Parts: sequence; C-alpha cells; structure tokens
Amino acid sequence: MEGEAAASRHADELDPLALTLGSIYAAAAPASPPRATQRRRLNKGSAPIYAAAAPASPPPPPLPPVAPRAVRRRANRVNPRADAGDLLVQAPFPWATERPAQHGTLQSLLRRGVTSVEGQARCKRCGARKGIAYDLESKFREVREYIVANRHAMYDRAPKTWEFPALPDCDACGHKGAMWPEIAADKHEINWLFLFLGQMLGCCTLEQLKYFCMNNGRHRTGAKNRVLYYAYIEMSNQLLSFD
Repeated sequence: MEGEAAASRHADELDPLALTLGSIYAAAAPASPPRATQRRRLNKGSAPIYAAAAPASPPPPPLPPVAPRAVRRRANRVNPRADAGDLLVQAPFPWATERPAQHGTLQSLLRRGVTSVEGQARCKRCGARKGIAYDLESKFREVREYIVANRHAMYDRAPKTWEFPALPDCDACGHKGAMWPEIAADKHEINWLFLFLGQMLGCCTLEQLKYFCMNNGRHRTGAKNRVLYYAYIEMSNQLLSFD
C-alpha cells in the first residue's frame, strides 16, 4: 500500500497536465509595473501606505533671445530748423552766401577773386576803430592746422585760446589786446568768416553762436565752450568742402 501511494505521488509530480496548470498560474501572477508607474511603499506606523511616484518635471521653456543693446553714439550734427532750407537773405559780404551763416568753399572763393577777408575792430580803451584784413588762404591753413593738431585733446569743447582769444593791439592808444571785433546786432549780418580767421569767434555771445549752429545743423545745447567748438569745426568744414 505504501509503495502504491508513493508511486501515485511520483506520477502526479510528473503529470504533464499539472505542469501545464502551474505554468498558467505563474503567467497569471501580476507582473511588476513599469518603472514609470511603480509605487513606492511608505511606512507610517504599522499600516503600509502606497503613494504614486511623482512624475518627472518637464524641462523649463527656453528663454527668448535677448537683443543686443544698441550702442548710443554721440553725434554733433542735427537737423537744421524747419525753415532753414527756405530762408534766404542778401549776402552781407562777398565771401558769404544767401543762406545765413554759410559760406563758399576755399577753392570757390579763390576762383571768384576773394583772397582776403576784412572786418572792423574797436578799442575797448579809447574807442578808436581799426580795419583788419586777413589773407584767406594762409589764415585758414593756420586755423586748420591748429584744429588737426589739437582736436583729439579738445573732447568736443573749445580750448581756452578760443574762449578767450588774443585780440589785436590798438595803434591809437597803444594798449595791448584792446581791439574788440565789431559784431553786428543783427545775426544775419555777422562777419563769421572774419571772426573765424582771426580766431575771435569766442567774442560772440552764446545766443549768437547758437544761431550759427542752428542754421548749419549743429548741436546748439550745452555750455558755451561746446557750442563754440562746433562753430569752429563747422566753419572749417565749410571752407574745406569740395565743390
């Protein structure tokens, strides 16, 4: 009897049907969830608590491209006043044009026979008047060479030699540097080229210099030494321009 029972158990262990059912049960067991849906066990006291794993945070959106900061460049030329292009006056001097505070080029003046520029000065001591004439070509070369040699150190401001110009001497009373140039009260009639060649533009008031810069599209704001600097540069460029 015991031998038959052992043989029966051995047969059951080798029964192919039993193996097949075992395979089915093994296949029916729940498989481990994917890594993305796995649950982690949290121990709180004695009762197991399951919580879903936090989903991965999405990457932050890319930042918008930053436009490069524009470099502000200082310019000393602006648009002239609205009516400057239409304003014409009678030329007060042979070297001036019909446009206020504007002159011909050096070459055009020389072709027209303008070789000297004259003006009047009055002594601050005795009141004597004196006529002064400058050779156009040689005096312009003198002023131009001074600008080229010193412009890098001016920083858009007139030097002291332009702010406080060296004035001619008075032949009547003998005082040194006493001859003040005569500057017309009417801004249209100011002898700009005469003052430029004599390096006496600094004798003009700030309002007169602003008038000159306004009619030539130059900046006319700031201190007098800045506006005076623009006046010298503008007058030099007018004479140097090519026809």
